Amino acid sequence: MTVRYRTGFAYVVGELKDGEALPLCRLRFTGALHTWGFAFYLASRGGYEGNVLPTGLPTGSPEEALDCACDLYLANPTT
Repeated sequence: MTVRYRTGFAYVVGELKDGEALPLCRLRFTGALHTWGFAFYLASRGGYEGNVLPTGLPTGSPEEALDCACDLYLANPTT
């Protein structure tokens, strides 16, 4: 996994075994250390779209966001 930072956002990219890069999500710093905005990467649009975490909130910890994105994109690659 790699993370790059740009203008208040952290872009999280997963790395598959074959070396393919898979954009997962974007986090937006809200000013509170444990509260970040969350957006999924949508390959169909080639960009990010704000979303909610399983808690039902649009913000949460970076760990919650990463768990959510990985569950969606990596748990079953055929879905």
